[in-house]
Amino acid sequence: MNLGKTLFSQVMEFVPWTSFTRIVAKYAGDARVASLPCTEHFCIMAYAQLTWHESLRDIEATLGANPTKLYAMGLRQAVRRSTLADANERRDWRIWADLAGVLIRRVSALYANEPLGLDVQIAGRVYALDSTTIDLCLNLFDWAPFRSTKAAIKLHTLLDLRGAIPSFIHISDGKMGDVKVLDILPIEAGAFYIMDRGYLDFERMYTMHQAGAFFVTRAKSNFDARRVYSAGVDKSTGVVCGQTVSLNGYQASRDYPEQLRRVRFNDPKTAKTLVFLTNNTTLPAPSLHSCTRTAGKSSCSSNGSSSTCASRSFWAPVRMRSRRRCGALLRPTY
Repeated sequence: MNLGKTLFSQVMEFVPWTSFTRIVAKYAGDARVASLPCTEHFCIMAYAQLTWHESLRDIEATLGANPTKLYAMGLRQAVRRSTLADANERRDWRIWADLAGVLIRRVSALYANEPLGLDVQIAGRVYALDSTTIDLCLNLFDWAPFRSTKAAIKLHTLLDLRGAIPSFIHISDGKMGDVKVLDILPIEAGAFYIMDRGYLDFERMYTMHQAGAFFVTRAKSNFDARRVYSAGVDKSTGVVCGQTVSLNGYQASRDYPEQLRRVRFNDPKTAKTLVFLTNNTTLPAPSLHSCTRTAGKSSCSSNGSSSTCASRSFWAPVRMRSRRRCGALLRPTY
């Protein structure tokens, strides 16, 4: 039903404007601002994101094409790309980070009881940790070197599998190793963290274990451990064996002095044998493969969308006098 409002205005009604106003006041986002307050700035960038605009010139041309409709969208007048570029460059990025945090907390509460689609019920939260590399132009983003011919940043994302909601995002340079993000990752007791082999570090894993969290990852080809105990398994489910192991090697045994659970699974779809490592001893062995498969699907879809969204969040200003001043950044940091 047409209520006299544009579709964009109806979408913007879901934004917690009261919380947004408090956040803007907290960081003095509208101090000494004459033409583009934070409210209009957010509406413009949200419009650009939702409508797949790829440059500031594109945003300026689209909004200026029909100025009589701007008031219904919550805008007083068309914005110039130079004004928008200055706002992207100078406005405190923590305003958008805090607003994203408010939205994430509200959405997480809506999906708190969302089923994971597993054959076993997990009471705690289940997270998938992964990263994606976003290529950038080296001439415009010389502060993010990656290769000799291009720049890049890396987006480390912790995804809540209930609702596929990003709970933690860290943006680093493209050269940062995936495993280093575990040093700054907030650990939640009782939660499951599903990771690939790039995050396998026994010292960091033991830190998670001591914090009361559970991890599920895959073993590398050079994984060295000795069997302590073998548990009975149902091989009709694809599980080859379930073992309790202790790490060999002087440094590895010091980094993780306790025992681990190793499950070998034969995937009938790919005909590959997968070896999982976890510190959880109660989760059924087939569920480990189900968790990683669910996390893989959510992670792949999230990486694809986050890479696209993040790359479209780097709108560079057009400077007629200096090309080197390009690179205003609206940080997609949560």
